[in-house]
Amino acid sequence: MITTDILIIGAGPTGLFAVFEAGLLKLKCHIIDALPQPGGQLTELYPKKPIFDIPGFPSINAGALVDNLMEQIKQFQPGFTLGETAQTLKKLEDGTFEVITNKGTVHHAKAVAIAGGLGTFEPRKPALDNLADYEENGVEYFIKEPEHFRNKKVVIAGGGDSALDWSIFLTDIASDVTLIHRRNEFRGALDSVEKVQALKDQGKIHMVTPAEVRGLKGDGKLTAITVEKDGEIYDLETDYFIPLFGLTPKLGDIANWGLEIEKNAIVVNNALDYQTNIPGVYAIGDVNTYPGKLKLILCGFHEATLMCQSVYNMLNPGKKFVLKYTTVSGIDGFDGSRKEAEKAVVKKID
Repeated sequence: MITTDILIIGAGPTGLFAVFEAGLLKLKCHIIDALPQPGGQLTELYPKKPIFDIPGFPSINAGALVDNLMEQIKQFQPGFTLGETAQTLKKLEDGTFEVITNKGTVHHAKAVAIAGGLGTFEPRKPALDNLADYEENGVEYFIKEPEHFRNKKVVIAGGGDSALDWSIFLTDIASDVTLIHRRNEFRGALDSVEKVQALKDQGKIHMVTPAEVRGLKGDGKLTAITVEKDGEIYDLETDYFIPLFGLTPKLGDIANWGLEIEKNAIVVNNALDYQTNIPGVYAIGDVNTYPGKLKLILCGFHEATLMCQSVYNMLNPGKKFVLKYTTVSGIDGFDGSRKEAEKAVVKKID
């Protein structure tokens, strides 16, 4: 049995940062994640995707952000159960929790923080008859290695942040980048929209709006897509078609834990500490919902911080915690010496 103060379900950026905040409070953490390595979507789906809204970093690749977070929490020696999913949750008579994975690994914790991002997920696919014929033969739903598209013709479809960010990023890699969206307006960040417009004006991006992809062509390998714009239908040569329409989230077994669910997200009390309807169980990051919720990494960091403070107060009733800036107190004193911190090893359980 694995025992810990806070059991975190999800090793994405929010879950990883929660380890740091808990460590400052001398609370131990253990993380469960279905993927074989930490990082969540950032590692699995787009490790080279640039992220522009992390404080202090004008731009940082998703994979680099995960590496930095792992380095930051190393000193607090969290445990990891990787390649397993949290299957059952049971609240024990003493108020603690037992969580068992699909592989039978038993975890015992004083508090549980669900940081599962979008949960399990699959890409939203366009309704094209022969789409499956070209999957991995010219149709891609994620960009894990941008160099794969070096000197290739790429068509991206979508109107959100991912479509905009990748269109911008690939202009320096692909020989030709075309962005197609069914409306003239985009849902992504205004700054990204302005960058795409500037690249269009420079002739570095071809923007086709309002338009939709109606078909795919090629003999075993994609060579062209069929586009409809203003009632006109024509073929556009390309090597790759990348529809970025978002992900369809699924909570999986977590949905059966008796939590209050709204539109596939866990309802929390955002006025206090992001606790769910089950006392001692929290939900932080993209997996939760509340009035005014924003699905941003930096918001997840904020939620993780308040969650850890709440757990500390719950486990130490009547004990006043004096919050100090780390610029004053440092971090060595929270979890042993610097020398011990440097020896910290993150345990991977296969």
